[in-house]
This record gives sequence, structure tokens and C-alpha cells, in this order.
Amino acid sequence: MCGKNDPGGEMRKKIASIDPLELSHKHPEWSASVPITPVQKKVVIALSIVLIGALVLAPLKTGQFLIAFCTIFYMILTLYKFVVIRSSISPHASINYSVEEIAAEEPREWPMYTVLIPMYKEPEVLKQMVKAMTDMDYPADKKDIQFLLEVDDDQTMDAAKAIDMPQGFRIIEIPESFPRTKPKACNIGLYLAKGKYLVIYDAEDMPESDQLKKAVMAFEKSDEKVACIQSRLNYYNPYQNILTRWFTAEYSTWFDLQLPGLAALNAVIPLGGTSNHFKTGILQDLMGWDAYNVTEDCDLGVRLVRAGYATQMLTTTTWEEACSHLPSWIKQRTRWQKGYIQTWFVHMRHPILLLKEIGLVNYMHYHLLIGGVTFSVLVNPIFWIMAIVWFIFKPAGVAMLFPGPIFAAGAFCLFAGNFVFVYVTLLGCYKRERDSLMWYALFTPIYWLFMSISGWRAIIQFFRDPFVWEKTQHGLNKKV
Repeated sequence: MCGKNDPGGEMRKKIASIDPLELSHKHPEWSASVPITPVQKKVVIALSIVLIGALVLAPLKTGQFLIAFCTIFYMILTLYKFVVIRSSISPHASINYSVEEIAAEEPREWPMYTVLIPMYKEPEVLKQMVKAMTDMDYPADKKDIQFLLEVDDDQTMDAAKAIDMPQGFRIIEIPESFPRTKPKACNIGLYLAKGKYLVIYDAEDMPESDQLKKAVMAFEKSDEKVACIQSRLNYYNPYQNILTRWFTAEYSTWFDLQLPGLAALNAVIPLGGTSNHFKTGILQDLMGWDAYNVTEDCDLGVRLVRAGYATQMLTTTTWEEACSHLPSWIKQRTRWQKGYIQTWFVHMRHPILLLKEIGLVNYMHYHLLIGGVTFSVLVNPIFWIMAIVWFIFKPAGVAMLFPGPIFAAGAFCLFAGNFVFVYVTLLGCYKRERDSLMWYALFTPIYWLFMSISGWRAIIQFFRDPFVWEKTQHGLNKKV
């Protein structure tokens, strides 16, 4: 440990010898340290010039083409989501172990398990996290719990040092350096890991007590190419306000339906930021996380597939705190969407190589999941504005942009497509047994508006300030 537990400073020396930016130094082509390459920048500029020129020279035809393109994209995305959700009912969608199956494993020798808990300015949830880790049903002498605390975070550091930490708990002081991101801290913890397996938990997380044992069993009984086991995430404050209700409905859909569906399809899986369990050796071989990517989990999910590894879903839940403050939620979602943009540009530096490494099917998954998510939230407001203008004023210009076939396809997307997206959210609530949230799920189009606001903030930040990490404030929940 550091500080009072390491008066000789040996741990500080060891930490100083670790390069948390190893990925960007050894393989800069895999890192978002350069957000957009000169070639990509030239392509973006060239496409922008062509688009502007086309709008000037042939505005009607160009507008019709763009709307046709977006309409076809929406139709594909609607059908794609339907296929993914349909796949979630497959018996291969998620690994599940009952209490009896876990008990049948005993007595046995459980392997050492490393838990990384990056924290920054979060002293208010520290005791809760210590209790959650102490309550984990796993041998105390086999737990390597690392609290990754920034050296200049005096409040959290003092609060941690004031606690009589249980056996196996360590306080790791993260030196101040650029970039100030969660993945940089996790990279230091990764190379100090003692465990055969490793998991990340966020500061406010409350994982189910048997999650580590389930993960070990899942790894032992899975194919050797399975390098990551992703747990499901949900919220312990779903009824705090309407925002937490929408957020919970979204997470229920994503983690209980969409990610299991992707796992059943052997698709690229954008990992959650927490409760993803790894084989430590493989993660070290991959040089950990990209410290410059603000959605490092999504990027790592893609890199795992490119390296020939797979991710499986595990039926166990980690309970988190849903962001209940709209400005904080927008900042959090901006960071997530900016990371998706970073990830898309990084892995599209050599698109033919990406296609060869992951195959055509996963290549399509990649574009629909990583690029498609951002594209949809960016163009949604444009179509909403056109629809509102049409219904209120009925200007001839808008009607001319939708010739017969495009109007029919657009009407299908407006009614059938939106119905599918709302219905999927209702299914997510039902799957998670949050029936009382289903009424609020009917109004998720308002929630989508907030996503679009975050999306436009993300695209602006990507070009202006790509590495800024807008911290999510925790400890605002009222447990209800």
C-alpha cells in the first residue's frame, strides 16, 4: 500500500516504473491519443466540401438523397434492433448459475481475484464500497481489492486512510499526470494485480455477493477464447425522479436484452464501464485500456474481438446509482458518446484491415453499434424539426424533400420504427420486473431528445477538447 501503509515508499517506486500509457506509446494506431489522423481529417474535409457544393448547386436533389440515405439507415437500424432482441432469448445469450450450482462447487480452492475501484473526489461513497467488497461471498485471503485514488484527491485519500481496511484491501496512489482519466488509473492497477482474474467496479457499485464466484465458474466452463465476462448493470434508485426512471428503463433494455442478444450472435460487444471480468494475463497482453479514450470500455470490447477473443454475458447484477440531475446526466452521456466517436475513428484508421480481422458480419455490427448510435442521435433532431414544421405549417419545400417512395419509407420509420424502439424499452422493463416503469417508457422520445443534446455536445467536444473527462457526481441518490 501507499501512504501510512508504505513508509518506505516502495510502492510509489513500483508505480513510477509503470507506464499507464503503454498502448499509446507502443501501438499509437490503436489509441485515441491522436483523435483523428491527418488522412481522416482530409477525408472529413473533402466530404464536407462535396456536401456543401452539392447543396449549393443542387439543393433539392441533395436534400432528397440525404433524406433517402437517413431513411434507409433508420429502416436497417430498426430491423437490426429487432434481430438483436430476438436473439436475446437464445439459451446461449447469457451464462447463468443457480445458488445450488454454486454451493455444489464447495469445498474448493478459489483463485485470487483482483478488484479495481477507481475513485476521484468520492469520499461520501467510500464506506459503502468497503462494505460491499467485504460482503462479497469470496474468501478474504483470495481478494485483492485496490482503491485507485488520485494523489491530489485529499478528501478521498484522507477518508480511505481513516478506515481500518480489511484483509486484502490496498490503497493505490495514482500520480498526477495527463490524461486524467479512469482508464489511466486502471492501467496502473492492472499491472499491480495479483489475481488470475480481474474486475472493475465504480465507486458507488453494489454487486451481488456471489458475482465473483459466478465469474470464476463462467471462465472455467467457457471456451478458452472467452477473455471477458460482462455482468448486467442496473440501478438501486430507479424511482428517485423521472430521469432515473428513464435511465433505469434504458439500462434494463441494454443489459438484459441487447447485450445478451449480441452475445448470442457472437457479435462485437461494447463493454459496460463496470463489472466486466477479465482474464488478467490476456488484459495485460493487450496493454490494458486506452488512457485517452473516455469510453475505454467500448474501445476494449472492439480490441478484444480484433485480437480473436470473445465476451460472454453473465446473469448477475451490479447495482449502481442512476444519475438524477439532468445537467450531470448530459455531461455523463456526452462523455460516453464522445468515446464512441473516438472508438469509431480509431478502428476506422485502416478499414480494410478491420474487416479482415473481425469479418464482414462483425464489421456490420461494429458500424451499427458504434457509428450508428452516434449518427442516429445527431440526425434525430433534424427529422423531428422537419416533422413539426410540416404538421404545423405544411410548407411545400418540406414535401418536395419526400418523394413518394421516400415518404412511404419515412412514414414507416416514424410509426413502426419508433414503435419498435419504445416497445423494446417496455420489454426491458418487463424483463427486469420493473413493471411500474413501463408507463414512463412510453415517453422515452423525450429522453431521446436529451440524448441528442448530449450527442451534439460530444461531436463538438471531440474536435475541441477530446480528452476532457466530465466527471459524474455520485451520492445524490435517495434510496427508495
